[in-house]
Amino acid sequence: MSNALTPQNGAGQNGSGVPERFANPLQQLSGLLGQPAVRRSLPMILMLGLIGAAVLAWMTLAAAPQKILFGSLADADKASVTQALEQANISSKIDHAGALTVNEDDYARAKMLLAGQGLPKATPGGYAILDSLPMGVSRAVEGERLRQARETELARSIEEIDSVAEARVHLATPEASVFVRDNAAPSASVILKLQTGRTLSDSQVNSVINLVASSVPGMKADAVTIVDQMGGLLTKAAGGSNLGAAGDERIAFQRRIEDKYRAQVVQLLTPLVGAGNFSAEVQADVDLDETQATRESYDKQGTLKAEQGNWTGNQPDGAAGQQPGGIPGALSNTPPAASTLNAPNAKPTPAPAPTPAQGNAPAPGTAPAPSTKQSDQFARAYDLGKEVSVTRAAPGGVKRLSVAILLRDVEGSKPRSPVEIQQITQLVQTAVGYAQARGDQVTVISRKFAGATAMADKQAWYDNAWLPIIARNVTAIVIALLVLMLGVRPLSKALMKKREEAPRLALGRDLGREMGGTGGDGQSGYPPVGIDQIAGAQNYDDRIGMVRGFTRDNPARAALAVRDMIKS
Repeated sequence: MSNALTPQNGAGQNGSGVPERFANPLQQLSGLLGQPAVRRSLPMILMLGLIGAAVLAWMTLAAAPQKILFGSLADADKASVTQALEQANISSKIDHAGALTVNEDDYARAKMLLAGQGLPKATPGGYAILDSLPMGVSRAVEGERLRQARETELARSIEEIDSVAEARVHLATPEASVFVRDNAAPSASVILKLQTGRTLSDSQVNSVINLVASSVPGMKADAVTIVDQMGGLLTKAAGGSNLGAAGDERIAFQRRIEDKYRAQVVQLLTPLVGAGNFSAEVQADVDLDETQATRESYDKQGTLKAEQGNWTGNQPDGAAGQQPGGIPGALSNTPPAASTLNAPNAKPTPAPAPTPAQGNAPAPGTAPAPSTKQSDQFARAYDLGKEVSVTRAAPGGVKRLSVAILLRDVEGSKPRSPVEIQQITQLVQTAVGYAQARGDQVTVISRKFAGATAMADKQAWYDNAWLPIIARNVTAIVIALLVLMLGVRPLSKALMKKREEAPRLALGRDLGREMGGTGGDGQSGYPPVGIDQIAGAQNYDDRIGMVRGFTRDNPARAALAVRDMIKS
């Protein structure tokens, strides 16, 4: 009994105890593929697989590139935004990171559509947070909410700048103390996410600094720090900012002066030698020092403005009571009488009384004695001339100008003559305001340029936006055609050939039955086939049927014939 069961167990399991049907998966798979039904359907399965692979490749390559519309949104906002996009026939997807993406071609239209509908509706920010404060909150919570509202409002104000995509503001406002020595100044930190390819100028950075500093009481501009999305510090370090700003302004001013002269030279030479056929460089030594001078000057001889004073003198004897009188005429032109000199202690001699006929007039032939000035006392005020001159020399004057022009020699043409170069030099000197007194220098030479002769103003064909789309679609079409030509077409031909051969084989078998009938030995219904019959067959199908009958009747001879053919 045990001997009878042993082969049965050995046939059902291998040495490891695993059933034999699971021991060799490759053998089982080959057996499955060897079945007639599976073998007949295998070409169709391969054809369907190739068609599916072509469709998958087409869908992968023909899909438009995606662009992130919103990086992070609340679930409610995602639902409302997706619904709005679906109503506008804009396809959208949500990737594994939770970002909402749309086709690159529909990005601008989706942005405008959502902005018009006020989406996404983010959580209330800014001073709207204060409206949702519950009753009875603590002072600490109220202060934090107020600080958060102020940060949000500042961020929104900064985002109004064209170059800023997103902004975040962090305020550090310490608690106020009654002790002055314990009071700390507030500070702020701002992080900016700039638009692609955009930068902030120094004036814009200063504007953001002043905006934040002016919005918080007690905050100074030095306490504001600004960082971009790449981690670059946009604010300048304290201590050297003034000198650095002044130096930058000087360099910028000098650059504007140089650009002005360079633009004049380019505008002059472009119609003369052509765009791209010359190179111009300008170096301007600009006087950036500001000078102020004040001068006062006075005239050496002044002008009498006011005079006040008196003087005293003695009169001759008898002159005090003698009053001028009479009619002016010939008597007034008579010479005066001779003067008399009195002794110091002598008594004065009384003057004779005038006669009534003469009146008060002196006697003819005599003149009154001159009076003598003994002292004078005057106060005179003189007005001196005063001139005040204030001179202020504004910066920006050009101290020295150097211009270098390089002309291109056209290939295959004669070099430029010295006369032509001299004419171009004079034109450039006139354009830039050449002044020999200040040492200006203009140099013009003509040489061959290295590399390309001129730069094309048109955009390169490989930089066009339509090229990636065409390349993607053409690649998908080529892959689909290769799958159809190399996979589907050979399989379809093989299937059609089998279908055409099946009726021929059936016809050959029928002809064999009709020719042979039933054999006399009772073992086979087909007549024996000889070598002569095979050689005398009329067509190819009859010969195939006879060969099959010969092989069936004489398997040993058929095996020997096959062996001989293999050896030969």
